[in-house]
Amino acid sequence: MSVDACADLVERGDADRFAAVMAAPPAVRARLWPLYAFNLEIARAPWVTKEPMIAEMRLQWWRDVVAEPAPRAHEVAGPLHGLIAAAGLDVGVLEQMAAARVWDVYAEAFEDQAAFDAYLDRTAGGLMWLAARAVGAEARAEAAVRDYGWAAGLAAFLRAVPVLEERGKRPLVDGRPGAVRDLAARGLEKIKVARAGRRLVGAAAPALLAGWQAEAVLAQVVADPMVVAEGRMGLSEFGRRGRLLWQATTARW
Repeated sequence: MSVDACADLVERGDADRFAAVMAAPPAVRARLWPLYAFNLEIARAPWVTKEPMIAEMRLQWWRDVVAEPAPRAHEVAGPLHGLIAAAGLDVGVLEQMAAARVWDVYAEAFEDQAAFDAYLDRTAGGLMWLAARAVGAEARAEAAVRDYGWAAGLAAFLRAVPVLEERGKRPLVDGRPGAVRDLAARGLEKIKVARAGRRLVGAAAPALLAGWQAEAVLAQVVADPMVVAEGRMGLSEFGRRGRLLWQATTARW
């Protein structure tokens, strides 16, 4: 049960977040690995089985992990529990992250746009907020961090739309090009609003590195919403590396 094991899991299963952590100062990496490993575990839980009941049981197991006062003997649960205690993380946010993933278990569409928005806030927004808290963000920074996390989550979700549809999901409330463009524009607006609170985030900026591609990817969708349905979203390797390096060295997001 070590942080190194969490890092190994993230390296194998979440290349973008692994790159973001490696671009962060070494002093904060140990506090990000357990969170990102936990996120990976709950994100893949609905997809490792075709039995909805088993998938829900896996998610419930993780909800129990974060709620219990004593750590379980698991390569992610142990380090995560230590981080919760050391950083004073809100276990309610962790529980909401796992609970939101129940949507991934089934084929039903989101009930409405509010349900979709809540899903992004509880998953990507909650994760980014916990990461920021883990590296020292104050409570007053929550709104800005969650807005940035929501936008980053939207960018990742839109990139996954073709795969989700192949798996029988109906990922978007409204998949028409104009609606997709408007959705991406909302994400860009949330980034703009989040940046207005940049000073509140301060030294916790390394926790926001995970969203380094969001603005560029969402701008692609605004320019041509068909990139979502056609699976053409994303930056070149040069663009990815360049944007991450710039954000990591300037601490500007």
